[in-house]
Formats: sequence, structure tokens, C-alpha cells
Amino acid sequence: MSKVDFSLYLITDRRQTTGRDLPAVVEEALAGGVRAVQLREKDLSSRELLELARVMRELTGRYGAKLIINDRVDIALATDADGVHLGEASIPADAARRILGAHRLIGVSCHNREGALAAEKSGADFITFGPVYPTPSKAAYGAPVGVERLAEAAALLTIPVFALGGIKGDNIPEVLATGAAGVALISAVIAAVNPNEEARAILTLLEQGRRTE
Repeated sequence: MSKVDFSLYLITDRRQTTGRDLPAVVEEALAGGVRAVQLREKDLSSRELLELARVMRELTGRYGAKLIINDRVDIALATDADGVHLGEASIPADAARRILGAHRLIGVSCHNREGALAAEKSGADFITFGPVYPTPSKAAYGAPVGVERLAEAAALLTIPVFALGGIKGDNIPEVLATGAAGVALISAVIAAVNPNEEARAILTLLEQGRRTE
């Protein structure tokens, strides 16, 4: 059985909760069926991040969900998280693997085919690929890659590819048609008025997409 047993990969951003407590928003999403959460709060101090990660570990554990820590292998180990998510400036996946062991998940952010192939070769369990569509949070990475490049990455790799960037309910069918394993998103759930309902709606779309493949 694959270690990557989820299709919706929720990424946190406490600035998009419209003033609500991040753990409360994440719990609503977990109650709505989310089973993988990446804690991505880059501006927190190490101590603050550790405290928040402990809260998230308790929450995700309660719902049988995976907790992935962005970049920080040390925080992942300290909280017994399920893995880490690495960026272009992070340590390579094979180095993280030597620290984390075989059983933890390693995800890698990729923006082109070369990065995607390198991530798989270095031992990543899955990648996020994007931004697929225009999105303010990924504007620094340049123009969207589009669904054609996403389809190319999904065809090239044997590990799961998650579409990232501007993912909403109305473009999920188009994303799944590329062969992507699922979607990674922030605002569609974190900023939703009702994260529980939005998570359920997106998971339904993902399930419908898998049935029509």
C-alpha cells in the first residue's frame, strides 16, 4: 500500500483564516474529511513553530490524518510528524531520508519537469507541481505552468503528483484529467466561510474524478 493515501493535501496559512484560530480552522477541515495537512508557517520562530506543530500533531492524530512539516526536519522529528515537505532551497530529499528513515513521507515542491525528475530520483514520495493556475501566493514563481506541463509531469513520474496553485472546485476535473493524483491547496479551504463543507465538496469532486478515469 502506498504511503500516499490521500488526494487532498491541505497547506496551512494562518494569514488566510480571516482572523480565526488556525487550529480551529484545520480541525473543521479534518472533520470534513481532510487526511493530510502540511504545516507551512515560515515566519514563526522555531519555538513557536514547535508549539503549533504539537497542537497540529494532536489534532491530526485525533482524526487519523497525516501531518507534514514544511522544510523543518527537526520539528518533524520532535513532534513525531508523518514527514516533511521540501522546497527548492531545502536540503535534498535523499539527505532528509537519511535523517527521517524509510517510513516517513517526503514531499517536494516542483515547478518544472527537471525539478520533478530530480525529486523522484532523490527519493521523494510525492511532489506538488505548480503553480498550475494564477494565484497570489505563488506569484513569486512566475507565470502559471498550466495543465499541459502538469500532464507532462504526471506522465513522466511514477510517484504521485499533486497540482498546486489556484486550485478551486471548478478546475478540479481539468486537473484530474491530466493524471495528477490529487490537489494541494490553501485558500480554497483555509479561507472558506465553512472549511468543513468546502473540504467535503472538494473531496467529493476528487472522488467523482477518480471514478470517471
